Amino acid sequence: MTSSQASDALLPAKEWSSLDPNSETSSYVENLIAQAEGGNDAAMKEVESLFNAPRIQFGTAGLRAHMEPGPCGMNDLVVIQTAQGLARYVLDTNNNKSSLKAVVGYDHRSHSKFNLSSKQFAMYTKLVFEHAGIKCTLLDGYVATPILAYAVTNIDAAVGIMVTASHNPKQDDGYKVYWKDGCQIIPPIDGCIANAIVEKENLVPWIDYGEQLRKLEAKSNVECYGLSDPIKTKSIEDAYFRSILSSGLVTGVDYAANATSSKPKFAYTAMHGVGSPYARRSFQTFNLPPFLAVPSQEKPDPNFSTVPFPNPEENGALDEAIEFSTENECDIVLANDPDADRLGVAECGRESGTWTVFNGNQIGTLLGHWLWETIGKNSDQPVAMCASTVSSKMLAAMGQTEGFRFDETLTGFKWIGSRALSLQKQGYRVLLGYEEAIGFSCGGIIPDKDGISALGVVATMASFLYSRGETLVSHLQKIHDKYGEFACNNGYYRCNDPAIVMRIMEQMRNGGKYFDRVGTYDVESIRDLGSPGYDSTTEDKKPTLPTSASSPMITFRFANGCVAQFRASGTEPKFKYYIELRGRPGEKKTDVERRLSVMSGVILEELLHPAKNGLILPSNL
Repeated sequence: MTSSQASDALLPAKEWSSLDPNSETSSYVENLIAQAEGGNDAAMKEVESLFNAPRIQFGTAGLRAHMEPGPCGMNDLVVIQTAQGLARYVLDTNNNKSSLKAVVGYDHRSHSKFNLSSKQFAMYTKLVFEHAGIKCTLLDGYVATPILAYAVTNIDAAVGIMVTASHNPKQDDGYKVYWKDGCQIIPPIDGCIANAIVEKENLVPWIDYGEQLRKLEAKSNVECYGLSDPIKTKSIEDAYFRSILSSGLVTGVDYAANATSSKPKFAYTAMHGVGSPYARRSFQTFNLPPFLAVPSQEKPDPNFSTVPFPNPEENGALDEAIEFSTENECDIVLANDPDADRLGVAECGRESGTWTVFNGNQIGTLLGHWLWETIGKNSDQPVAMCASTVSSKMLAAMGQTEGFRFDETLTGFKWIGSRALSLQKQGYRVLLGYEEAIGFSCGGIIPDKDGISALGVVATMASFLYSRGETLVSHLQKIHDKYGEFACNNGYYRCNDPAIVMRIMEQMRNGGKYFDRVGTYDVESIRDLGSPGYDSTTEDKKPTLPTSASSPMITFRFANGCVAQFRASGTEPKFKYYIELRGRPGEKKTDVERRLSVMSGVILEELLHPAKNGLILPSNL
């Protein structure tokens, strides 16, 4: 690289550091620049990695990235730019500007080296919105994501922002945006906001927010320097739990009164997140006896000291909770992810002592059946449930038998939530929306995943089953006996290069001549939700679900009933696969699983060529 090229490469970093209100990140960048100008190749490479990569973009769950300097990381300047673009878009798309409101919540994530945190991002967001003339409520203290989603419609806000990276590793943070209906933003709104953010006038801070925050800090020692609203926060939380009480989810039945078996004993883990106080109140709302909290994971901890990947789905993530539960003779583990919008469940067999960790499809099946039996059967409205297209088809089979509507959506809860709202407008009572990634929305409390209310529903269901001498495991098998066996093999490969994912997708397309056979298995139909899109089952060969060039998904349906789907994660360096096989009438579960295991191996090898494409299994990391 010539000196002129090096100087040009450093310009974005110099401009960025001049605008950054954070003294730690700006000085870090200035030091890198000085080293790079002195000929330090490592410093130059770091500058290029921080400033010459594409700007952080909205994915399936908003913005999410490492907390670090530069336009592709989560930091104070990026948050200010994002908030300015978002505020400008809100103003431009609403006529009654004087009455506009926004609401912001945050979790406990932080990066001490760079003095970055969800709390600071949230305070800057409030300052931006207030400067723009939009009244902004900053929720007080750490809040769970479902509370923020509920707050949007509760206070009639035009927009809501939750600062969280959910279940991502400790170095990450994120920025989830909710629209006035309480649902995460979908196209074309997300694209319009993204365009507003990068407009020149919004990339430069409108005022010196850093100085404004320092002045507030100097004269206040209360939470968020007086920017947050504890009274309104409590009012919103109270209203959220009242809505659970009025939703029909709380049965009000004492299942222990005529029990044939002792009631279940629950353990709960917050995964070092914010969920504990909300989980306790959920149990109180559902009239359940207190659970035992896993002490090592109960309090918010930005370092996630006992679990590097704080996602209940990850292998080993529940080990600490299971060990605690075994020592304390608990039957069931309930686990929220750090922002408490997801729910993991595990159960110990009382006779065998063997633990079963349920996947998202199994929990979704249990919830769907329970909500149909306790609410749907007697509903005076037509009932609907929905799930992402990569989730199990079990609810579809259940709906076909029982007579309720089932819709599938694109991946991401923003699509599930928006479909639920659309169904409600059509007169349906939407009892469940779920995704296989352990996200559940029960009873229409919010059009987003909600691990707080789902936790109470699962615990209530377990209490009922145990009172009849059943377990979650035995009841799930009874459901399968009635509606059929559905065996799933869902997983992912680590893939740090998005170009590889796109190359694999192109290989699957086979130049537009989609495969009619994979190995020895005949392909019945194919749906490609990339651009321009393709569906072999429709008359015009166009898919009915939205397509995306940046987030493609390809679905193979096989003649033997197997469905295999592939997509890249919108938030992590993962290439995900979802393979499900429906059993033949009367076929045993073990036989279906055996057939699926063999078929999955063929599908993954023939379509993905993992070794050739450098895909890494999680077990090999």
